[in-house]
Amino acid sequence: MRGIFLLMACLLGAAGAARPAELVVMVDSTSNMPMARVEDGRLVDGVHKEIGEILARHMGRQVRFVMLPRKRLEHALQNGEADLLCAYMPEWLSGDYLWSRVVFTTEEVLVTDVRVPPVRAIGELRGQPVGTILGYFHPEMEALLGKDFVRDNAPNMESNMAKLGRGRVHHILITRVVLDYYQRLLQPPLVIHPPLPVMAFSTRCAVSRKGHVALREIDQAVGQATRDGSLAGMLTRFR
Repeated sequence: MRGIFLLMACLLGAAGAARPAELVVMVDSTSNMPMARVEDGRLVDGVHKEIGEILARHMGRQVRFVMLPRKRLEHALQNGEADLLCAYMPEWLSGDYLWSRVVFTTEEVLVTDVRVPPVRAIGELRGQPVGTILGYFHPEMEALLGKDFVRDNAPNMESNMAKLGRGRVHHILITRVVLDYYQRLLQPPLVIHPPLPVMAFSTRCAVSRKGHVALREIDQAVGQATRDGSLAGMLTRFR
């Protein structure tokens, strides 16, 4: 009997040892597609999900997603409740984090509906409401317009697109990948002028100093995913 118990203990120990370590990825629970689709508190689709899965696969880890509202992300990440938060820039978060190498580069554009004349330069927007998302920063707009940058905040990009479609605002700021996604999804798509480029930016992963994954390991996974095309292929799927 004692031998059976010893055998069971060894088998359980071996099973525990074989279980891969976790990569805990934090995601803003208020995000919309293509960044995230949340159902019953679970992340089921989107850019954040695919980035987490790609990095975990290259690291030989099991991914686990932690969903929190945006206002709680920074405090939770600093406390080590997750290992990383991806698709951000250092300017977008307050707090002390390590930052990974570039995950992907995209472009912010100004979209104007055809009910008003096209915008040829950002300076033409002085004093005009521009659809933005609450809590997001637009340093290029602030630098060019200063106090004349008039934000019309929405909780998410889906609301912003709806405001543009109804004519509540005539201009919105949006990333190229999100615009492409919605224009493909909407039937009919919004009738807009050709988007005006505002700025290109490179997103990274904010890495918790109290997490359980080293920055070196994350950078290595990002590098591998860049070289094998995993990250580029992920973005193509959502365009």
